[in-house]
Amino acid sequence: MARELGQDELIDRWTLVEAELAMVAGKRGATRLGFAVLLRFYTEHGRFPRSRSEIPDAAVDYVARQVGVPVTELAFYDWSGRTIEFHRSQIRRTLGFRECSVADADKLTEWLVTTVTQTERGAERVRDQLLDRCREERIEPPTGGRVDRIVRSALHRGEELLFARVAIRLSEAVRVRLFALVAAGADDDGQPGGDGDGPAVLASIRSDPGNVSLNTMLTEIAKLEAVRAVGLSAGVFADIAPKVVAAWRARAAVEAPSHLRGHAPEVTLALLAALLHCREREITDTLVELLISTVHRINARAEVRVTKELIKEFKRVTGKENLLFRVAEATVNAGDQLVRDTVFPVAPQAVLADLIAEFKSSGPTYQRTVKATLKGSYTNHYRTGLIKLLDVLEFRSNNTTPTGRCSTRWS
Repeated sequence: MARELGQDELIDRWTLVEAELAMVAGKRGATRLGFAVLLRFYTEHGRFPRSRSEIPDAAVDYVARQVGVPVTELAFYDWSGRTIEFHRSQIRRTLGFRECSVADADKLTEWLVTTVTQTERGAERVRDQLLDRCREERIEPPTGGRVDRIVRSALHRGEELLFARVAIRLSEAVRVRLFALVAAGADDDGQPGGDGDGPAVLASIRSDPGNVSLNTMLTEIAKLEAVRAVGLSAGVFADIAPKVVAAWRARAAVEAPSHLRGHAPEVTLALLAALLHCREREITDTLVELLISTVHRINARAEVRVTKELIKEFKRVTGKENLLFRVAEATVNAGDQLVRDTVFPVAPQAVLADLIAEFKSSGPTYQRTVKATLKGSYTNHYRTGLIKLLDVLEFRSNNTTPTGRCSTRWS
């Protein structure tokens, strides 16, 4: 269903129609049609067409019917020269638009810097915002090349303000530690060489985790401790758009230490801070996954080990119910007779041994054996790593219902 127009919008539409009719009146032939086409295009797009080819034939045909001029007359309209310049000036003046002056361009750039580019870093999105702003301010958009220059300038200045905002929030001690990560004395790939191990630490922080193992767990713990040792405050990126921080993190993740230290100090500090800010969260997520995977692995390996040991002596016994009935009946009727004379003829000793093994492999004995093996694996191999992991992770709960107290102790 079409949207109903409000009273103010209806008045604006009628005023525009009246203005268009007044401007077209008195013009004839190709001049009338060319002027009407320029006018309609301008009211729709807020700018004039760059050439005849930019105007769809269907639109020309529609306008021609509205002004009562044959479509073929448009071929005689001069798209350059004094006539079209006069028409453009008349349309701007009547509709309340003006050409973009140097002052207007500076004002638009400043608006983009303070309002748009500190949260939006995509050039196309910033360009769209600029064109919308031009329509609101009734400014005819500049040429495409000038628009691109305004957008690039606004993006650059906006990012410089963000860099400065982040850098000023860092204490002197944090600045020193961040600069140490890219200090000279290492190869561009972050391998240690010369004085200091900062670039080697940076390379470790940027590296991906390995497979699930105790060594991987200890390596990731060391990464997290190295990130936290820098001492970034929690609110350093409080009012910075997450996608901006993510873009800085991606940039810092691929630039060599020599390139990072080649930037202006504010840029280097902001990029490294964004990298550490994001990596702290990523490494924490990795450690949580390692904790879960390690516990599952310990349990799975304990079950496999116990199963392998029991399977050697396990042979499934069929007809257990009948067998146990016959054994019970023989035992009751045996009186003082020996077991081998009464029970073994009904259930041979080897069959009873298999029955015992089967019970051990599926009953409480099996579970106790698995738990004992699991505890032994934790005590002898994983204990140190898991304790360190639990020390660096902080566990919280959003459950406010007092359902009891839960305490877990690792020792």
